[in-house]
Amino acid sequence: MERGRENSMGILAVGSVAFDTIKTPFGQREEVLGGSATYFSLAASYFTRVALLAVVGRDFPAEYLQLFREKDLDVSGLQVANGSTFRWKGEYGFDLNTANTLDTQLNVFADFDPVVTAQHRGMEFLFLGNIDPDLQRSVLKQMDRPRLVICDTMNFWIEKKRESLMQTLAGIDILVINDAETRQLAGESNVIRAGRKILGWGPRTLVVKRGEYGALMLDGNSVFSSPAFPVEEVVDPTGAGDSFAGGFVGYLAATGDRDPSALRRAIIFGSVMASFNVGEFGPERLQALTFTEIENRFREFRQLTHFEDL
Repeated sequence: MERGRENSMGILAVGSVAFDTIKTPFGQREEVLGGSATYFSLAASYFTRVALLAVVGRDFPAEYLQLFREKDLDVSGLQVANGSTFRWKGEYGFDLNTANTLDTQLNVFADFDPVVTAQHRGMEFLFLGNIDPDLQRSVLKQMDRPRLVICDTMNFWIEKKRESLMQTLAGIDILVINDAETRQLAGESNVIRAGRKILGWGPRTLVVKRGEYGALMLDGNSVFSSPAFPVEEVVDPTGAGDSFAGGFVGYLAATGDRDPSALRRAIIFGSVMASFNVGEFGPERLQALTFTEIENRFREFRQLTHFEDL
């Protein structure tokens, strides 16, 4: 695809910006830039314009704000509140699909009240990151009929605020969650059966993130399954799911398409962005990418999965 940010529709991305302390079998980092909105926005920025709606504390470094601006992110919706920025500490074993959370300090994020400014209300794509479903609906109500609403959630909200989450699901177009969350939400052991049930609650499309096993998409009566891009060196899986979502939604916003073939290509671009993200700690690799690298890996991915006329 040709990168056409100027003519693309743009995304308002709502979520967390944080400091992460991460330990994996391959090393550790203290208080690196993190948060769901950070990974999503950096990944999506290679495809389209992104406006960031989040909150940080007074301790948030100017160098990170400069990074966001260098990636052409609109940070006018990034609130700076009195207090400390959200912090997360986690550790991975050799099963890099699961993080063991050691500490969570919500800090200013605990009182996050997202306010959509007049300049962002008309944006055509809205990504509701993994936040309280009450806040997700609050943001959606402030928008002027976005063309496409994409939502993420997690096991905590499924368990603790299910009724509120169900109200949110009724108003969205695409739900992007992992396979464990899919089973938990639907109360079904089989992912396909669980997905069919979820589609009956509002979303038109369900994208199931499956980590190193790829992704699964249910859209109407169709099912699409994609492997993950085979990465030889996985250093840190933190933010891989958010990077996947950034590539997926970024491609859709860049092209304006939502036909079945576009959704499938978006899945592959999502997997491409996730494959880059896991190669270094935090979002370091996402910061240094070029669009040529993304296109080349997309072509590699297509060749790896092609099996006709060989």
